[in-house]
Amino acid sequence: MQVSDILRVKGNTLYTATPDHALADAVNLMAERDIGSLVVMSQGHLVGMLTFREVIQAVVRNGGSLGSLQVRGVMDAQPLVCTPETEIDEVRRMMLERHARYMPVMSGHMLMGVISFYDVAKAVVDSQDFENRMLKAYIRDWPADATEPTSGQG
Repeated sequence: MQVSDILRVKGNTLYTATPDHALADAVNLMAERDIGSLVVMSQGHLVGMLTFREVIQAVVRNGGSLGSLQVRGVMDAQPLVCTPETEIDEVRRMMLERHARYMPVMSGHMLMGVISFYDVAKAVVDSQDFENRMLKAYIRDWPADATEPTSGQG
């Protein structure tokens, strides 16, 4: 299974901010849309990722306030990325190693979407459920005489 399989199911709605965006506005957008991340874009290029993790760290550093902070000062400027062709097992490994909950999907310089750890986990569980159903159907339809010894009399 590849990242493209997740994007096909998930859709391609993207929420973005610019580096000069006020952090308070970015947080409001995240709250309104009930999303945990924003892709930070500048002149059509991915320049960072803003997640609730960076927001919480900024609030703590700023004494409990967002103040006049900009996205630029808080975002992860080197986000982990993958391609639509990346295998899901590789994505899981990458996300676990880096403790990343969100990953932009890039095809060359084009942003194709964002996948979350939840999206990856759901895809794995759905795939396993499908495989289990297929195996159970196969076992249920097992030919009765295939396992019974034949009598040697003829």
